[in-house]
Amino acid sequence: MYRNTDYIYDAVVQLQQVADVTAEIESNRNEYDAVATINNTQFVVIGKPEIRTSNKGIVFNEIDSLKQLTKKPIIAIAKFIASDIAKELKEKGINYIDRAGNAFIKHGKLLIYITGQKPDKPTNFNQSRAFQESGIKLIFQLLTQPEDLQLSYRSLAEKTSIALGSVSVIMKELEDLRFVVKAKNKRYLKNKIELLERWTLAFNDVLRPRLLKKRFRFPRNENYNKWQDLPLDVLPGRNIWGGEPGASILTKQLQPQNFSIYTNEGWQNIASKFKLIPDTEGDVEILAIFWKEDENIAKKNIAPTLIILAELMGSGKERNMETAKIIIENELQHIK
Repeated sequence: MYRNTDYIYDAVVQLQQVADVTAEIESNRNEYDAVATINNTQFVVIGKPEIRTSNKGIVFNEIDSLKQLTKKPIIAIAKFIASDIAKELKEKGINYIDRAGNAFIKHGKLLIYITGQKPDKPTNFNQSRAFQESGIKLIFQLLTQPEDLQLSYRSLAEKTSIALGSVSVIMKELEDLRFVVKAKNKRYLKNKIELLERWTLAFNDVLRPRLLKKRFRFPRNENYNKWQDLPLDVLPGRNIWGGEPGASILTKQLQPQNFSIYTNEGWQNIASKFKLIPDTEGDVEILAIFWKEDENIAKKNIAPTLIILAELMGSGKERNMETAKIIIENELQHIK
C-alpha cells in the first residue's frame, strides 16, 4: 500500500461536492487500500497516485485479482488519471474517481459520470534518488536477484556499476519507503508489487529513453515476419530480444509488431547485418544493455523477464497487457 493515501480522501470529498452524494472512506482495512461507501453502496478501493499508460496494465491486473477475493464492487481512486485511460476505464466498466472529481461509478441503481473537471497535473512521484537512473538499476538487481540484498554496499556497487555513495543513499531511501526492511541482521524486500509498479514507471519514463541508441524499420516498411531467423548471436558482443519479441519467445503467446534489440555494442553492426533503415517512427529499436548478466540464469537470446514485462506494460497495448499477465503469473512468482 502506498504510504500517503491522502488523495483517496481528497477525491471522495471532491466527488461529494461535485456530484452531491454522501460518501465515507474507511482506510483501516488491512486487506484493501480502503473501503468507500457512496450513497450507501460499499466499494473496495484500489488507490494509485497516478493511472496512465505506463502502469495501466498493472492496475487492470490488480483489479482482476481483487475480483477473485471480494464480491463487492471495486473502484479505482487516483490523484491523476490520464484522459485516455479514464475513457478506457469507462469502456471497460471500471469505476473510478480522480482528485479533481472526474468519476465514473455504475453499480445497481447508482450511476455517476463526471468529466471536464480540471485534473491535477501529474507529478513525478518517483522524484527520489531511488527512482532515478542509478536507483532503477539497483532496484532491478534486487528484484531479479533478491539474494544480493545480503551483499555489502561495496559489492552491490561493483555488481551494478553504481557509485558506492549512491548505493548507500538509495538503500536508505528504500528503507524509508519500507521497500527494504532489516531483521536479524538480514535485509528483506517488502511491498514488492508496489515496488515493481514504481520501478516499471521509472524504467519507462527515466531509464529506457536514455538506453535508446537508434530507431529503424525493416526493409519495405513491413514487420519482419521471419524475425526469429535473424542471427543475433553471430554479431559481435551480446545481442538479445526485448519487448514483444522477447515476450513471444518467453510465452509463445504473442506475434510481435514492434521489435526491441538490446546490445552491449553499437547499433551499426545490427543495422548493417539486417539492412535496417533509419526511421524515427520505425518499429525496430536498438537499446543499450545496462545490467551485468549472471551466466547461470541468463536466457540465451532474450532480455531479463523484468525488462520484457516493463516494455509490455509501457506500450499500453491491450494484447501486450494480456501477455504481461501471463508473465507475472508464470515467471515472476518470487515478486508476489
